[in-house]
Amino acid sequence: MTRLLPGVLAMAAIVVASNILVQFLLLDGLLTWGAFTYPFAFLVTDVMNRIYGVGPARKVVLAGFVTGVVCSLVGSQIMLQGDGFEYAAVPLRIAVASGIAFLCAQMLDVAVFNRLREGNWWRAPLASTIVGSIVDTALFFTIAFSASITFFGANADTAINWAWGAAPFLTAGPEAPLWVSLAVADWLVKLSIALIALVPFRLLVTRFSPSIA
Repeated sequence: MTRLLPGVLAMAAIVVASNILVQFLLLDGLLTWGAFTYPFAFLVTDVMNRIYGVGPARKVVLAGFVTGVVCSLVGSQIMLQGDGFEYAAVPLRIAVASGIAFLCAQMLDVAVFNRLREGNWWRAPLASTIVGSIVDTALFFTIAFSASITFFGANADTAINWAWGAAPFLTAGPEAPLWVSLAVADWLVKLSIALIALVPFRLLVTRFSPSIA
C-alpha cells in the first residue's frame, strides 16, 4: 500500500482542490477554476495504471471517490445565504452526479488504458482520458442539471433550475439550455488538458519506471 500512497494523496488533493475551486467562476460563469484541476485526476489514474497496473489504479480511483463523497457530505452541510433564502453549498443533485460521474469515468479510463497499454506510449493515456472525460461530462451534467431528470424531487430541482434557462450557446451561438453550454465548455477544457497532460505523464513514467517508459 505504501507504493500507492503518492497516487492516493495526489488524487485526494485534486478532488479536494476541485471541490473548493468549483465555487469560483470565470468567463461570465461559463467555467469554474475547478474545471482546470479536476482533469488531472485522469493523469494520476493513468500514471498509476502504467507503473503498477489495473488493480492499484482502481484502488487510487476508489480513494478519490471516497474523498469526493466526504467533500460532498461536508459541502451539503454548509449553508449559504442568497437573495433572502438559504441553500446548501453542494446541492443534492450535484453531489450525486459528481460521485457517479467520477467513479464511472475513472473506472472506464482504467479499462480503456489497460486495453491499449501495449501500443504507442501516448495512445493509452490519450484515448482513455478522452473516453473517460466524455463519459464524465455527460453523466455529471445530465444528472446534475437536466430538466428531464425528475426523480430527485422538487426541492432538489429548485436548487439547480438556474441552469435550465436559455442562453446563447457558449455565449455566442443559438439559444440552448445554459447547462448544455456549461457541459461543452467543461469538456473542451478536459480535452485540452488531456493533450497537455501527455508531457507530465511521459516524464513521470520515465522517472519512476524507466523500464516501461
